[in-house]
Amino acid sequence: QVQLVESGGGLVQAGGSLRLSCAASGRTFGNYAMGWFRQAPGKEREFVAAINWSVGNTYYVDSVKGRFTISRDNAKNTMYLQMNSLKPEDTAVYYCAARAGGQYYAHPGAYNYWGQGTQVTVSS
Repeated sequence: QVQLVESGGGLVQAGGSLRLSCAASGRTFGNYAMGWFRQAPGKEREFVAAINWSVGNTYYVDSVKGRFTISRDNAKNTMYLQMNSLKPEDTAVYYCAARAGGQYYAHPGAYNYWGQGTQVTVSS
């Protein structure tokens, strides 16, 4: 069974940085797409970034381009989200997700597996 465990969230001032990690286990992920989503209070879960596990192609929502970087370490079965120049509007619970097949989708319903989430709070 696939398990995803996020870590690295916390409280940071605007302009600061955080790195989120998502440790994946339960299978090999060579033909998977992995993604980061976030959900702020009272809002729908939104796509942030995704990566094709085998090829390494990356995709971002416009609001984080140039500030966030998604990556993965195949040897550690871990995905990362480096977040720089954080803004108060980045405050949310961040979730990692996985779906079989290399194609990424921005809709959360396309993902089969989810982590428990990690809180990111950016103060102004």
